Amino acid sequence: MKLENEIPQVKTCEDLIHYPDEYRELLVKIVRSHAVNELYGARVFDEPAIALAPNPYAKWLTCRVAMEEYGHHVRFRELGQKLNIPESEMTPEGKNPLSIFEFPLETWAEFCVIKLLADLAEILQVEDLLECSFHPLKSVARMTMPEEKFHAKFGEDFTKELIASEDGKKEIQEAINRYYPMLPAFFGRAASKNNELYRKWGIKKRKNEEMLEDYLKLTHELVVNKLNLELPSIN
Repeated sequence: MKLENEIPQVKTCEDLIHYPDEYRELLVKIVRSHAVNELYGARVFDEPAIALAPNPYAKWLTCRVAMEEYGHHVRFRELGQKLNIPESEMTPEGKNPLSIFEFPLETWAEFCVIKLLADLAEILQVEDLLECSFHPLKSVARMTMPEEKFHAKFGEDFTKELIASEDGKKEIQEAINRYYPMLPAFFGRAASKNNELYRKWGIKKRKNEEMLEDYLKLTHELVVNKLNLELPSIN
């Protein structure tokens, strides 16, 4: 059993029998959330974007992105099965996905902005799991991180291509103006009780508000300083 102030290092799902229910329940929450949201994001953003891509090269890379996003769901789902999470709870039909997926994707420029901004947010979330006390989850995070970085770079590269023209720059800026204000919610509430428990057990390292602060700095550096675009104010 976990001793007072001791961070566990749990190597297998079978070892969870030696730890309190609270620890397993927290793992179920985070694995289930990733399984649901990876699947839903692939459905509503990545797969539909293949049809929006402007040429065969862009379609090829978008297919890769969609394949990898579905693959993330598969990884988290497989871990969820080992944690005895019901299949019905690892789909968007069983658990509500995040609000960032409510954005109505209609254009290629919008998809580029989603990859530019949302996948940068996802990198921070996955980064926080790279030293997770539950080694099976840490392993999934380590497999997922390079692909998340590719998706964010995909968004940056195609955004750069579009903003080379005035019309493309206008499309990108409009998409940023509409999508960026939705993203702070991705990091959860400040002073979150769940986040406090995640940190207590060594599942996560940072507070929600710390990750959001990091995200705001990174997006300002990328969008304003590097791409010479604007970021709308957020509440």
